[in-house]
Amino acid sequence: MSEHDQNPEIEAPATADAADASAPPAGEAKPSTALDRELAETKDRLLRTLADMENLRKRTEREVGDARLYGISSFARDILGVADNMHRALQALDEELRTKADDATKALLEGVELTERELMNALEKNGVKRLDPLGQRFDPHRHQAMFEIEDASVPSGSVVQVMQAGYLIGDRVLRPAMVAVSKGGPKPAPVKSPANNEPPAA
Repeated sequence: MSEHDQNPEIEAPATADAADASAPPAGEAKPSTALDRELAETKDRLLRTLADMENLRKRTEREVGDARLYGISSFARDILGVADNMHRALQALDEELRTKADDATKALLEGVELTERELMNALEKNGVKRLDPLGQRFDPHRHQAMFEIEDASVPSGSVVQVMQAGYLIGDRVLRPAMVAVSKGGPKPAPVKSPANNEPPAA
């Protein structure tokens, strides 16, 4: 019997030592696993940063747009007083006075009317629109009720007279319209919801 046959396990410890030498120390992850985890964390941070930057870009664009549109609110509100005075001056002249006016006075009136139109066009160009609620249902968000008028011919709560025009800037109320509201008429029809328009189930 040879020495090898008598000691079959002599080389086993050397093989085990070699395997232990190539393995990472106990408690440590394999290098590839640690790199994968670090890569995933870096990718996650990058995606979060990109999302934050996109949200910041959208918010900045919205704020710039709002500043451009609503930044003139105070100025536009002051200009409305000028527009009101011009409108009142023109309304004070009835057709009889206009007919009897001489050519110079008619030319003056036409110039004032042209100026009023240009002023309203300039306001509208900058996002300011006039409210014309006559005949509409009273909206407390856009109208200011000054008094009520008995009128059974129109639905109760309708705008039957406008004392002062209202204005919007963008989708916000710049100045509510001062109105008179009807009472004593039939109740207004309820606003139908989408569900009310659906056909009944068979």
